[in-house]
Amino acid sequence: MRENAAARRISGRSAVDTTAVRILDLIRARQLNVGDVLPTERKLSELTGASRNTVREALRTIRTYGLIEPKPRVGAVLADGRSIAIQNFFAAHMDVSRSSFADIQGYRRIIEVGIGDHIVLHASNEQIEALDEINARIVTSRSIEEAAENDFNFHMALIRLADNRMLADMYSFLSPVILRIMTIGKERRPVLADTKAAHGQIVAALRARDRLAYAYLMSRHLDFALRFLPEEPASDSE
Repeated sequence: MRENAAARRISGRSAVDTTAVRILDLIRARQLNVGDVLPTERKLSELTGASRNTVREALRTIRTYGLIEPKPRVGAVLADGRSIAIQNFFAAHMDVSRSSFADIQGYRRIIEVGIGDHIVLHASNEQIEALDEINARIVTSRSIEEAAENDFNFHMALIRLADNRMLADMYSFLSPVILRIMTIGKERRPVLADTKAAHGQIVAALRARDRLAYAYLMSRHLDFALRFLPEEPASDSE
């Protein structure tokens, strides 16, 4: 069975974790709703290429995140809160490697650079100035977690200036994974000042209604954390 992107992201993890991700992919692909019954363990074994014992353990793992629940004489059914469950699952299983970082930041670059034209053309001066207030909280953060949260709040405020609710919902959905990226290097105090300065330059570009400067500065900023990631070992084929 050809591995999907999600499975590749956790290559090197256990067969149970890989199978759990494949089952989640299946749930999304079939657009299952709350109360829908999952395929049997035998069928999931055929679909994922894993043994029935591995499938059973994978279902137990997914159940701990509140995504499914057992129903007597029915089987496993999709439970309420599935969005939060999938969100928490991927946040817990996302390794912050250079390759996964590139995937996440690549997604963010498409979104956050792409909204620049809309913000430049439509955001009010008051909305742009409000970004400075959010940005100022980064250097006064009392913990790594608070610094990451303030960092995220700045970018979330930018997303909201796009006036697209679905875009804001999707970005918020990915918040646990993005927050993990944002914690990189935050234990180093100078990094907080660097982050604030980078945000300040982005705001200045918006204030000047300079979309090219905004695109350049945002792209550069999104690559910043890469310097704190360890180099990945060379593959055997190299």
